[in-house]
Amino acid sequence: MNVAIIVAAGRSTRMGGQVDKLWLEVAGRPVVAHAWRRFDECAAVDRIVLVGRPERRGDFEELARREALAKPWQWANGGPERQDSVWNGLQAAEGAEVVAIHDGARPCVTCALIEATLAAAREHGAAVAATPVSDTIKESLDGRTISRHLDRSRLWAVQTPQTFRREVIVRAMQEARQQGRVYTDDTGPCDLIGQKVFLVRSPAPNPKVTTPADLPVVEELLRQTGAR
Repeated sequence: MNVAIIVAAGRSTRMGGQVDKLWLEVAGRPVVAHAWRRFDECAAVDRIVLVGRPERRGDFEELARREALAKPWQWANGGPERQDSVWNGLQAAEGAEVVAIHDGARPCVTCALIEATLAAAREHGAAVAATPVSDTIKESLDGRTISRHLDRSRLWAVQTPQTFRREVIVRAMQEARQQGRVYTDDTGPCDLIGQKVFLVRSPAPNPKVTTPADLPVVEELLRQTGAR
């Protein structure tokens, strides 16, 4: 069984003010509705776990009714850190063989990419959607001057879905929790158990809504794919 865990418990601090970016409307729907619908319509996904803030549960239940989402889904409460939210989602996904963990703020994900990460994770144990870095990247230790020049030919920008055999990511997360380590990226704990993560190249734009400047870009991408 393949289960998608959609993480939608963030506080949207980089949007400024009291704005919850997941509920901003783009191309006729809230951002999170687009992300949810992509998994709802992907035949390779059997079930969905929605992880959100407890006070928002009613809003998500209403959204599922309004959007007529057909796939079985269940709720998990978000935690203080993303890692805690993912852990709660993994507990709700008990019985899954493979889990695809996705940001609710990435509304442009395609079924083809979801399927590719599911297949790669089933084969390799762990996989992540990613694109090669095209910009020249520099490292700065003081935030003012360049400290090191990085070879961009070896750099990849990772996205979501980040997809795993469930027993692999549970074991990795358990190790992180035991060591008191906190990761903002789901593939990070795999280092602790020696699990290699397979890169799945994303062929289409798959941006995350993080700042207000991202909204027009995402709006145009969704319009191009007929999201309305």
